[in-house]
Amino acid sequence: MTNGLTTLQTLTDTTIDSAIGYEKAAESAESPTLKETLGKQAMQRRKLVDELNNEIVRLGGEARESQSFSGSVHHVWTKISTMFGDADASAAERVEEGEDYIEKKFREALENKEFEPRTQQLLQRAHGEIAEGERLTDALEAQYD
Repeated sequence: MTNGLTTLQTLTDTTIDSAIGYEKAAESAESPTLKETLGKQAMQRRKLVDELNNEIVRLGGEARESQSFSGSVHHVWTKISTMFGDADASAAERVEEGEDYIEKKFREALENKEFEPRTQQLLQRAHGEIAEGERLTDALEAQYD
């Protein structure tokens, strides 16, 4: 069993993408309620990034700061898609897609069991938080669709 540092770094990059996605969606949303909800989710993801980065540093790696290439592509698509439709519906749809993606990444990483116990516990808790975010964005998409 490795300490899973590379996988942890990839998960952290994906979590950074998620935080940025929530921030961008909050910017593009028109509903004050939706803006607030998405903003809160962005703050929660930033906190999770900090926790993941602390674990990376503990394992001997360097903290992650920027989004991944696939995340930057998704954000360009999000920007384009909001130009052609209801801003609230587009914002809700984009974060819902992102949540499906990040939940799958964390679930698959946990299934591989490549982490030491402390890291495994952090990722299980993170996955639970992400699963809650996925349920929230499913509801938002249904509400604003």
